[in-house]
Amino acid sequence: MAPLGSTLGLEPAGPGAQSGKLTADGKWALNLRAARQYHARERHLRPGRKHVERLDVDGQPVDIKLGTFLDNTRRRADKLTPNRRAELDQLGMRW
Repeated sequence: MAPLGSTLGLEPAGPGAQSGKLTADGKWALNLRAARQYHARERHLRPGRKHVERLDVDGQPVDIKLGTFLDNTRRRADKLTPNRRAELDQLGMRW
């Protein structure tokens, strides 16, 4: 009997392949990148709660729920590291 992976037509990941899961730091970096892109275009950091910012990540479009991220970050501001808070302060974050 053939292994399940070959039956399904699955190939082993190539060298340098990453899993689909992002670390907390990876998620922060992606959200911060979306915030910087939005700020550069709009000159403020006050998107609506439902705003979605589209990023190009390795040639693929990725939708970031920027409004939700910023709203949740405001609610958890007391748990942010000083560095993360400073990164958002540089973009004019309303706390």
